[in-house]
Amino acid sequence: MNRDELQGKARAMKGNIKQAAAEVTDDPNLYDEGTADEAAGRTQESLGRAKRKVGEAVEKVGKAIKR
Repeated sequence: MNRDELQGKARAMKGNIKQAAAEVTDDPNLYDEGTADEAAGRTQESLGRAKRKVGEAVEKVGKAIKR
């Protein structure tokens, strides 16, 4: 797991917490903010996962070339 994946997971979790708090306090603005944080976190996590996969593929190609 890389930094983007971890930060994305944390941001998505923060968004979920904001959404839960908004439901308890009946605050639609906080709920919208939580939804945005969750979406941004999931996007960042996906980007991090893609970066990791590309890096792994490059390493694999590099090892194959060295053989």
